[in-house]
Amino acid sequence: MTTVSREHTVLVSVDAITVVNPRIRNQKVFDEITANIAELGLKRPITIAAREPEGGDEPTYELVCGQGRLEAFKALGQSEIPAIVIDASSEDCLVMSLVENLARRQHRSLDLLRDISRLKNNGYSEREIAAKTQLSAKYVHGVIRLLESHEHRLLRAVESGKIPVSVAVDIADADDVGVQAVLRQAYEKKLLRGGRLLRAKRLVEARQKHGKGQASADRGSRKTLSVESLLRTYENDVEKKKVLLRKAHATRSEMLFLTQSLKTLMADENFVTLLRAEGLATLPKTIADRLTPLEDAQT
Repeated sequence: MTTVSREHTVLVSVDAITVVNPRIRNQKVFDEITANIAELGLKRPITIAAREPEGGDEPTYELVCGQGRLEAFKALGQSEIPAIVIDASSEDCLVMSLVENLARRQHRSLDLLRDISRLKNNGYSEREIAAKTQLSAKYVHGVIRLLESHEHRLLRAVESGKIPVSVAVDIADADDVGVQAVLRQAYEKKLLRGGRLLRAKRLVEARQKHGKGQASADRGSRKTLSVESLLRTYENDVEKKKVLLRKAHATRSEMLFLTQSLKTLMADENFVTLLRAEGLATLPKTIADRLTPLEDAQT
C-alpha cells in the first residue's frame, strides 16, 4: 500500500471532490450535522486525496473521510470546505474510507458486512481486517463466513433490522441445537426482546425448514417495472374501477326504478284488487324487507 504523507489543510471547492465510498445517511443524523455546522462551523476538516488534473483543468480530489460534513456544506450552499489533503492512491482512499466507516460505532449493520467483504476482496486477510477495524478476529471471520456461505435469509433480516449482525453471525455458526442457546444469550444480553425475539424465532424456524434463502440476485431476475409499465398498470387499474363504478351506478338506478315502480303499483287500489283476486296480495318477505328502507330513503 502506498505510504500516505505530506498532509496540509486547504480550502477546496465542494464540486471538485468525488466520494469514492458513498454511504446512505440517516436523515435525522444528517440534519443534526447540518444544524451543528450552521451554528458552530466546521470543527474538523474533511480528508481528501489530490488527483492530477487533466490538461488545464482544475485539480480534483477523492474523499477519504467526511461525507456527512461535505454533504452538509453543500446543503448549506457553501462553495468551499476546509480539507486535509494527503497523498494516496485511489485504492488507498477506498480502503481508508472503509476502515474509517468500520471504526465508527454508529453504522448500518449491512454496511458493516459489506465493508468487511470489500476489504477482504481487496486482498486483506482476516487478521489484518481485525487489526484495522479493532474488531475481534473471531467476529471478522464470522461476518465473512456469513457472506461467503450465502446466508441470504440472515442477511435480509440484518438489513431490515430484525436481528443484530452479531446475532446473525452466531446463528450462522451454530447448529440446530446451538441456535436456541444463541437466542437465549441474545435475550439475556437484551439484544432481542419482545417482538424482535419472536421474529428471530420465526426466522430460525424458517431457516431450518426452508434453508438459507435465495440470493437477492435471484429475486432481482424478476422483471423490473419501468415508469411506463407502472403507468400502464395504474391506468388499467383505474379503468377497471371506472367500469365497476358504472355498473354499480347502473344497477342502483335499475333498483331505484323497480322499487319506485313497485311502490306506485302497490298504491293503486285496482292493481292491489287484481293481486288479491289472483292470490298474490302479499309480497315475499325478502322483497318487503328491502322495499321499506328503500322507500324511506327516497322520502
